[in-house]
Amino acid sequence: MYAAKIIGNAVCTCKEQKLVGLKLLVVQPISLLTLENEGKPVVAIDAVGAGESEVVLVVGGSSARQTAVTTNMPVDATIMAVVDYIDINGKQVFEKYSGGES
Repeated sequence: MYAAKIIGNAVCTCKEQKLVGLKLLVVQPISLLTLENEGKPVVAIDAVGAGESEVVLVVGGSSARQTAVTTNMPVDATIMAVVDYIDINGKQVFEKYSGGES
């Protein structure tokens, strides 16, 4: 599981039948400590109704197929939570409703 920020979406008019109706979002992995970009962006299935620029938690591999939305689907990354806040060592490093870093 890793933290990521939603940076875009992928629209596919022609796709595997099992994926019809599912939202595909482009997520940029980020560091939990600094919120800086970390690694390459990936496309993930949105299982929770996430939105533009939100910080989310993403699961990959076989875990990506363990949500109610993605069971037995051909997916390798799934957004399974929207982050409200992140506390590390007693310090809040992110709070959704404050507009970013604390």
